[in-house]
Amino acid sequence: MSAAQAVAAQEAAVAVPPRFAGARRFVRAFAHRPSGVTGVVLLVLFILLALVSPLFIGPDQLDVTKADGPLLAAPSGHYPLGTDQAGRNVLLLLVWGSRESLRVGVIATALTVVFGAGVGIVAGHYGGFVGRALMHVTDWFIALPSLPLAISLAAVLGQGETSITIAIAVTSWTATARLIRAQTLAVEARPFVERARALGAGDWQIMVRQVLPNVTPLILVSSTLTVAGALLSEATLTFLGLGNPASITWGEMLNNAFFNGAFTAGAWWYVLPPGLAILVVVLGFTLTGRAVEHVLDPRTEDRR
Repeated sequence: MSAAQAVAAQEAAVAVPPRFAGARRFVRAFAHRPSGVTGVVLLVLFILLALVSPLFIGPDQLDVTKADGPLLAAPSGHYPLGTDQAGRNVLLLLVWGSRESLRVGVIATALTVVFGAGVGIVAGHYGGFVGRALMHVTDWFIALPSLPLAISLAAVLGQGETSITIAIAVTSWTATARLIRAQTLAVEARPFVERARALGAGDWQIMVRQVLPNVTPLILVSSTLTVAGALLSEATLTFLGLGNPASITWGEMLNNAFFNGAFTAGAWWYVLPPGLAILVVVLGFTLTGRAVEHVLDPRTEDRR
């Protein structure tokens, strides 16, 4: 490399803002994780399918009262995945169900991560009585069986997506809280936090401007892994009959298949597609989360 080329390369490196340089390093390292790339591809396909589904699926095709297809018909050229007990196209139900299932999973994860991260940061920063009290509450929720608690909450709040979302968030925040608390304690032991205190920074300023940016990568990892659990919880609660019967989700499809004779009739085309869709999306989030965790782990030696 000539001297002029070296100078140009140095100027280009200097011209890139640090935040964008960090993002480029992250993308480059993530691209070297085949499992993570596979997970992202799976998620992008399902998300795009959910976003464009209103363009080719109308309300009449989902309405039970307006269905005109054969009942529990096997897959054919006109019905690639067969029909359900009302004569609706299972393929269209599967595509439309991705919208509702992903929305509930993402919203429940957002509530879980925000609340859990807030509890963890506050408990780790203040310590003392406040920290112990918050951790006692966290341990109490951990000791409770999550599925019966979620079922009880959803039953008390009533059927519907809102009650399921709240039930998932209430029973899923504890792992994030303990994880972020441990990371907060590690961050606050660093010298730059002591310097901030010496310069007169208050509690809120330290938590928001010093601690939060340093625990954000861990929050990101926790979010990607929590979505998978939230999707499974949503499907479980909906399958148990706690969802809105009028909505179309993958869990609701399994519920209808079970209680309307699809199992006894051998209608595998009504049972397997929603189950496989849940499996693939959960796998996509898990692969993505593990890859992000590996890239952001400071102990990783093969960063590029």
